[in-house]
Amino acid sequence: MSRPKPEPVQVVKERRDAALSALVARVPYITFMGFEFERRGDELTAIMPYRPDLIGNPTLPALHGGALAAFLEVTAIMALGWSLIWPRMEAGESVETMPALPKTIDITVDYLRSGLPRDAYARAEITRAGRRYASVQVEAWQDNRARPTVQAMGHFLMPELAVAS
Repeated sequence: MSRPKPEPVQVVKERRDAALSALVARVPYITFMGFEFERRGDELTAIMPYRPDLIGNPTLPALHGGALAAFLEVTAIMALGWSLIWPRMEAGESVETMPALPKTIDITVDYLRSGLPRDAYARAEITRAGRRYASVQVEAWQDNRARPTVQAMGHFLMPELAVAS
């Protein structure tokens, strides 16, 4: 019995990148805020490129807390969305059959230090993901990942997934 020949690496990368682009395109706010996402395997890193209009306190100057909170919330939602489509995408399903995105129940943001006028990065860790509910912890940093700028814990309502018959 012979195993099927694996797909070429470039084909796999293109499929995954197309799925991430389709997922990001479903949230127009991501484009409005200029957030970006980088993919390494199944792990996502969110990037909030610095723009002068993101400054909330020009005296310091410091990034606006609302922009940072939105960055963390979007990062959590994208991480959950990515975790939902990853197994389907790897099974060969089309990106058009993506499930709905999770909805925020609540999010608690801890501001640890002032956001400097430079790029910010974030990663989310899904601490619990059930059929109805998920908990996600998100951390954002700027120059040093060991010194986070802001972190959040969010709870999300998971979408109902269609069961294949």
